[in-house]
Parts: sequence; C-alpha cells; structure tokens
Amino acid sequence: MILNILSIVVALGLLITFHEFGHFFVARRCGVKVLRFSVGFGKPIYRYVGKTGTEYTLAMIPLGGYVRMLDEREGNVPESLRSQAFNTKSVWQRIAIVAAGPIANFILAMVIYALVALLGIQALAPKVGTVAANTPVAQTQMQMGDELVSIADQAVVSWEDVNLVLAGLIGKTGTIIVRYQVDGSDYQREEAIQLNRWLVGEEPNNLIQAFGVTPWQPEVLPIIAQVVEGGAAASAGFQINDRILRVNDQSISNWQQVVALVQASPNMALDVEVQRGQDFVKLLLLPKSTEQNGKLIGYAGLAVVPPQWDESLVRERHYGPFEAILYGVEQTYKMVSLTVSSVGKMLQGLISVDNLSGPITIAKVASASADSGVQSFLKFMAYLSVSLGVLNLLPIPMLDGGHLVFFGIEAIRRKPVSEKIQAMAYRVGASLLFALMAVAIFNDIARL
Repeated sequence: MILNILSIVVALGLLITFHEFGHFFVARRCGVKVLRFSVGFGKPIYRYVGKTGTEYTLAMIPLGGYVRMLDEREGNVPESLRSQAFNTKSVWQRIAIVAAGPIANFILAMVIYALVALLGIQALAPKVGTVAANTPVAQTQMQMGDELVSIADQAVVSWEDVNLVLAGLIGKTGTIIVRYQVDGSDYQREEAIQLNRWLVGEEPNNLIQAFGVTPWQPEVLPIIAQVVEGGAAASAGFQINDRILRVNDQSISNWQQVVALVQASPNMALDVEVQRGQDFVKLLLLPKSTEQNGKLIGYAGLAVVPPQWDESLVRERHYGPFEAILYGVEQTYKMVSLTVSSVGKMLQGLISVDNLSGPITIAKVASASADSGVQSFLKFMAYLSVSLGVLNLLPIPMLDGGHLVFFGIEAIRRKPVSEKIQAMAYRVGASLLFALMAVAIFNDIARL
C-alpha cells in the first residue's frame, strides 16, 4: 500500500514539476521575473529563495503546481521592473512561455520511452487463441494459432501494438484490411473487415476481445502450486502438487476449466477428485463468493504451476542510444495522435463520456503498473505525460490552450482581446472544467 501511494505521488509529482518547469525555463529565457515556482498547492512545507529572488516551494497537496510571474494585471509593478513583467513581453514570447508547459510534457514522454527502449522491450507476439462469433474478426478465416501481422495498414508485433491500433479504430465506419500469418506456415493472408461505427457509445473493457480474438496461451495444467491460507481450498484439504482430475463428475484437462466451474459456483458445493502422488483423493470444495461487475462469482484460493511459454512468441529487442531516441519520438507521436483523435471522437459522440477518467482511476492504474514492474510504470508515466500535455492544449480558457487562443487572436488583430471578454471566457472555462472533472470523478466512483 505504501509503495502504491508513493508510486502515485512520484508519477504525478514528476509530471507536474516538469510541466511547470517548462513554463519557468522559457519565462526566464524571455526575461520574465518569476516570483514563485510551486510544486503542489496549499500550505508550503518547504521554501527556498534563490539568488534571482524566485521563491521555490513544495506544498502539501501534490496534485498540481504553478509558476507565478511578475504581471501588471495582478498588482502594481515598479517602473524599474516593468520590462520583466509577463504582460509587457511580445505576443510571441508569451505564446512561447505558455506553450512550453505542454511541450515539456511531450519531451518528458520522449525521454521516458527512450529509457524503456534502452532497458530492452519484451512483448508477446500477437498469436490468436480463440475467435469469437459475431465479432469483426469472425468475418475472416482467422483461426487459433494464426498470428496478426497488421491491422488497417499498421504493423503489429505485440498485443500492445494491437491494442493501440484498435483504440484508434473506435467509431470507425468502412473497410479495414487485416493481415495474418497462417499457423504452421510462412503464408500470410489478407482479408477485409467491415466496421460500422465500431464500439460507438460503448465502454469496452477489453478492445482485443471486442475485436473478436483472445491472446493464445499455453495450456495450463491443473496442478496446484499454492493453497491460500484460510481460503475455501485450504478448508477443503487441498495440498500443493495435487492434480485436479474431476469436478462434479466432469473430467478436467486444464486449469481454465477449473476456473470456469469455480467462478460459476459461488457458495455452492463442488465434488473434486485429485491425484496426490499415487493416491486418488475426493474433496468437497465450497467456493467463497465475491462481487465482480455487479455479479457474484466464486473463488477457491488456489494458484497453479505457471505454464512454459514458447520462446519463439517472446519478442525482445534492445536499442542503441540513437535508436532509443527515435523510438521515443515515434511512440510519443503515436500517443499524441491517439489522444487527440480520442478527444475529437468524444466531441463527435463516437466515444462515450463514460470513458473519461479522474484521479481515482489514475491512482488505480498507477498502482497496478507499479506492481507490474518498472517498464509498465514508466510506460504509464509516459502516456500520462502525453495526456497532460494534450489536455492543457485544449482551447479552453483557464488551460494553456485557452491562453494560446487569446494570444493567437492578439497576434492576428495586433491588439489584445478585451479583459471583459477574457474574464467572461475564464468563467465559462472554469465551469466547463468543473463539469468535466465532476463527470470523470463520477465515472471513477461508478467503476469501484
């Protein structure tokens, strides 16, 4: 729990600090006097005043930050310092200062992705396990064991690639081409799939399954590797190395069958036969129940011996420094494009607002990615940095994008937008941001 909380604080703290540092750095280069650089809001817990008079502050609430600059609109400025005020700088300098925050987030994402590449990228090849009926892939001849090569003219070499491509297809109407390698041969087949407003208004939990496939997995034998203390299986007398042979007179050949039967039987007795050494033992299992997606499912408190993966399906690539930088730029570009496209589709109504996420979901994902390892956590931070950059560039007053709109109009008209209109726009922008945050938090709570 403490590690998870720390991972969330580190992720948000680093992204916010880098964003504000972008504003700070360019402001200083443009000759603007920075009064305060704060990471966090609220009461300061640490304060330091630099040689230039800038106050550096670490505040108690680490969910934001700000850079306060000298500005005649916020108070009287001595004539001797007027040249250092933000509002006295040229419109292009002010545009550079405001845009520097989101750009800093994109640069940070590039650096993080490059670091991931330097560490080495390991992923599972997109080999198909099952094909579901009445799904897009069901329109093809794809079968178990085939391996995806490209979707909609975009190459895929891992299931992560597949997921990203599919995210970009939400709301798609038209024909896409899927290329896959037929199992056991070097032959690649191309087939067309018709999409009609795919997943419009839906909140898919798994894009890959919604597309119609599940990843191939090696057969998991029903041999017990762990019995959870105090669980239903421990009470029933299960032991490590037991092999499950039958459940309610149904023959068992793999672990997936056991999971399906247990989950379908919350608080219901199951007759289980296991092989223990040379002996055959009958046990009575009473699965406990838990709620998942509004439905009761059973669980036993068992873990099995992990399967051995075919090494040919594990794709690993190491990058040199220059290749890693190119990879960082490419991945950041992909994520920016996907995020901008998703925002556009949400405005068009092609993506449900139920997909909006707030701080609770961010915390859960940060925690899960931290549990999954360093690379997963780094990739999550890179994506969050991209999202923060794109969000701040939205043309909404109160955000960096709103300021850029006003400065852009000023550059064209050769005079600033009136303060009255700006004040009105800021009030509307604040209301819109509050509404979006309310929807995001509501969605977070609904997912709990």
